[in-house]
Amino acid sequence: MAEEEIKKEASQEAAEDTKETKAEEAKAEETKAEEAKTEEPSKKSKKEKPSKTDKEKEALKEQVSVLEDKVKRQLAEFENFRNRTEKEKTASYDNGAANALKKFLPVVDNFERGLASVPEDKKDDPFVQGMDKIYRQFVTELENIGVEPIEALGLPLDPNLHNAVTQQESDEYEPGTICAELQKGYTYHGIVLRYSMVAVVPE
Repeated sequence: MAEEEIKKEASQEAAEDTKETKAEEAKAEETKAEEAKTEEPSKKSKKEKPSKTDKEKEALKEQVSVLEDKVKRQLAEFENFRNRTEKEKTASYDNGAANALKKFLPVVDNFERGLASVPEDKKDDPFVQGMDKIYRQFVTELENIGVEPIEALGLPLDPNLHNAVTQQESDEYEPGTICAELQKGYTYHGIVLRYSMVAVVPE
């Protein structure tokens, strides 16, 4: 009998221990659940910070693209304006220089007429040789700054460069071509300073 009572008491104590451990485990789970509940809203609040919506982002992207397009257009307009201003500046400089250079052409003509009228026996005269050197130096300097004579003899008549004032028969040149140059023409950087005055073989 005593043994049976001891066994009963031992089984009762074991049952009570398991009950206590189960109760403790249940309490621990409840505390964990409560802590999780308290942590969840804090995590959500961290994740759900106030941010811009997709619509606002799209609107900002559109504004940025519009501004970029405006900047590109303005840069292109400025580049065009700069190029146009540079061309106008160059053209205005060339036109001013051309007007000044036109006044030197009669001087070249007088040198050429004077040297052409010197007789053969006087061409070795020091004065004539000095004038010839001055003439050549003058023409060379004009060429260095861009003044070029217009080619004429043997070429077809070009109204953009030649001014036909008469017709002449010629066995040397083809009909419709220039057979004589009565006055030499000149250009400066593509600008005609003076048209060549020429005679053309009739067709």
